[in-house]
Amino acid sequence: MEEKVKQLTEETVSAIAACNTTAALNDVRVKILGKSGALTALLRNMKDLPPEQRPEAGKIVNVAREKLESAFSDRQDELLRIESEKRMREERIDITIDEHIPLSGGLHPLTQVRNRIVEFFTSLGFVIADSPEIETDYYNFEALNIPADHPAREMQDTFFVTDTILLRSQTSAGQIRMMEKVKPPLKMLSPGRVFRADEADATHTPVFHQIEGLVVDKGITMCDLKGILDLFAQKFFSKSTRTRFRPSYFPFTEPSVEVDASCHRCGGKGCNVCKGTGWIEIMGAGMVNRNVLANCGIDPDEYTGFAFGCGLDRITSIIHGITDARIPFENDIRFLKQFR
Repeated sequence: MEEKVKQLTEETVSAIAACNTTAALNDVRVKILGKSGALTALLRNMKDLPPEQRPEAGKIVNVAREKLESAFSDRQDELLRIESEKRMREERIDITIDEHIPLSGGLHPLTQVRNRIVEFFTSLGFVIADSPEIETDYYNFEALNIPADHPAREMQDTFFVTDTILLRSQTSAGQIRMMEKVKPPLKMLSPGRVFRADEADATHTPVFHQIEGLVVDKGITMCDLKGILDLFAQKFFSKSTRTRFRPSYFPFTEPSVEVDASCHRCGGKGCNVCKGTGWIEIMGAGMVNRNVLANCGIDPDEYTGFAFGCGLDRITSIIHGITDARIPFENDIRFLKQFR
């Protein structure tokens, strides 16, 4: 254990010194100290050591963590100073120039894509249903067929306020509230912010946006789901876009599928955007689980339904070619002004 920690510490210190940007430094921090990081894994694996060795091993790992946190902090201060000085040089404005340049604002790219999605589904008869961002355990988990021992309820995945109050981790909670109030037939769309206890990196943020749809009526089938999602993909990518379903698992749908769209960049031939596969995953979907319908007082023997959910941030990134999930939230005017 001691040798592993020593080697990891030396390699990380070298990696920290080699970072030239705060973004690169944060990627290294997540890789080493994040909840799935290398040092965290060593700490988690101490349970496999003999009991008499655990105190000393824990001390070694904690000393290494303190050393690395200090190294990350010092390097971040240095990089912030360097980046600030660089921006000051590059963005220097000659205030002696007497020129008035009128500027106009514009909608954020996430808002623009959200409005397009809402407009598309409302044209198909869907109603928009808002729900609270601060939710109860019942609506966020229990009513969605997610039992008390499900991994999604762990503290490292969900922001709990109390034992029964939390920041919603999915907009699916709004579907339960709607089905309790409105009996079938119903077609609803639930857009909004959701919260997960994730470290910010190129593919994750602790706050992001989902849009979930629900249709419940007599005789609803997977064919209805496929038809609507085909229209959606063709509307937002290209008329030649195809979709495919891959079997998956979600507690609140059965059967469940992952939905892929043929790559809009290469037309399905394979490129760096789709990683050579010709397909891009865009959402999860499936037929509403019988238990979920029953929890809302809807007879699953009389009614069926389908649900789908996509990450608004992911759809926006695909459409605009954004490669880092942090960019839309950094308020960099040079990025935002492209969407005015």
